[in-house]
Amino acid sequence: MGSVSGMVVISSAGHDRDRWFVVTGADERYVYIADGKERKLASPKRKNIKHIRKTDMSLELSGMTDKQLRRTLGVLSKQSIAEESEKLV
Repeated sequence: MGSVSGMVVISSAGHDRDRWFVVTGADERYVYIADGKERKLASPKRKNIKHIRKTDMSLELSGMTDKQLRRTLGVLSKQSIAEESEKLV
């Protein structure tokens, strides 16, 4: 999957469906994702690549804390929802 660390994704399957995450690493079949709340940067969740949706956003993870990650993902998701609402009007 190349260099995907920092890519912002949305879970499309599982109990965390429709939640926003950042990719911390990847291998051939799985990505490792964190949200700073339930899945910390130090212990990311392994998720099948088929079960995520890519966004066109990415974050710089160096020096980022879990608290900063939570806030950033919250802002990005709210912005995305607002942009989608504007498209409908």
